[in-house]
Amino acid sequence: MELAAKHFKASATKALADAQLQKALGNVEKGFIGKRKKAADALPEFEALRDNARDIKNHVLAHLDLYLEEYEAKVTASGGHVHWAETAEDARRIVLEICQNANAKTVTKGKSMITEEIALNDHLSANGIEPVETDLGEYIIQLRGEHPSHIIAPAVHLNKEQVEDDFRRVHTHLKADRDLSEPVSLLSEAREVLRKRYFAADVGITGANFLIAETGTSVIVTNEGNGDLTQTLGKVHVVVASIEKIVPTLEDTAQILRVLARSATGQDMSVYTTFSTGPKREEDPDGPGEYHVVLLDNGRSSMLGTEYQDMLRCIRCGACMNHCPVYHAVGGHAYGSVYPGPMGAVLTPSLNGIDETGQLPNASTFCGRCESVCPMRIPLPKMMRHWREREFERNLTPSTARYGLKFWAFFAKRPKLYRLAASFGMPLLSMFGGTSRRFKSLPLAGGWTRYRDLPAPEGRTFLQAWAQREALKQEPLNQGAGQ
Repeated sequence: MELAAKHFKASATKALADAQLQKALGNVEKGFIGKRKKAADALPEFEALRDNARDIKNHVLAHLDLYLEEYEAKVTASGGHVHWAETAEDARRIVLEICQNANAKTVTKGKSMITEEIALNDHLSANGIEPVETDLGEYIIQLRGEHPSHIIAPAVHLNKEQVEDDFRRVHTHLKADRDLSEPVSLLSEAREVLRKRYFAADVGITGANFLIAETGTSVIVTNEGNGDLTQTLGKVHVVVASIEKIVPTLEDTAQILRVLARSATGQDMSVYTTFSTGPKREEDPDGPGEYHVVLLDNGRSSMLGTEYQDMLRCIRCGACMNHCPVYHAVGGHAYGSVYPGPMGAVLTPSLNGIDETGQLPNASTFCGRCESVCPMRIPLPKMMRHWREREFERNLTPSTARYGLKFWAFFAKRPKLYRLAASFGMPLLSMFGGTSRRFKSLPLAGGWTRYRDLPAPEGRTFLQAWAQREALKQEPLNQGAGQ
């Protein structure tokens, strides 16, 4: 997809004025936060599992080369093929060649953020192969020509009335009196259409939540069963995954699965957790004749050993954006990148460079909710601060912000001058605040006061208030000493 992260501010302003979007975004806060809390509270060892999950991924990242080699060997031993892709272009080329070798005209796809990252659908379509998304949310946005607005709920920005309109526009077989007013009827209609596409497709493409080095297994986690049909009905199954999805053992995978669904959707486990190891064997009743794994780097190895390495622990649960007040306000499309929310504000600059994405790390209140709910304990605010520092060092921040910070730093580095300026400035600002104690407009603060009032200072600085408090605490002692 075309990267539009540099236009985040303009996109966010547009999103705030979109009444339909604002109505749909209300479902994010209502639908995810309470469910996650309930699921986590019901599991006494949840916090310990988070620690274990973090430690497992840290161990993998410290020995990633060894586990990748082990995984390749196990896939090959099971009859599968591993393809190494350094860039998105490499991955697109490899997948296209596999599809062309299978003489595929249509491919079915399970939900996969990594194929969104490499813009696989557009590449296949441009080369005469029709990709059909089988996840309901992905199918809906494919009909609309859009990209996911959430990594686990791609169509969360839509209301069911919009989905019904799209189905009636595209599904020409629909009769006018067919009731599509409820989610169940919409699901039934999509299932009826997609069922035929599964049997027509020669190749099935999925992502992977985990790749198990111990067994050469790929794991997908879904709630619809579409992933199972995608990878078993076609002649060829292609897994596209990034290199950090490696997990050492089946037991390690089971531990991380216990925090994944609870963090993502508030479920104990997702409805379908599917393990695939190699192509169909003689004794198997079904399955693909060929099994291919495309392992994508696309900038991830360059994150190893840096202050952004912790981001590679991400298991794409979406908990950070489910709890992010900025995401709640503007939705996913405003970020202008494949990965929205706090995790996108860290990962997107890592993959695409801070020059194009500098506004994203600034799309945060630094409230810390993202880190507090992350099942892998990723310090997202800290890494966003690192990106802000990089942006400032390279003079990418607006000149007003840079000069404003330099002006403040001049005083902050000189405590006596800072206190003197504050002791004059706070009472002066307090006088202009009026009886409402708020500023409706203020020079050099229009970015704030254009949308909300700015509280006026009380008249004293913090140090002055603290000194007065300490003096009052000492007053009874002084009175006693004089008796």
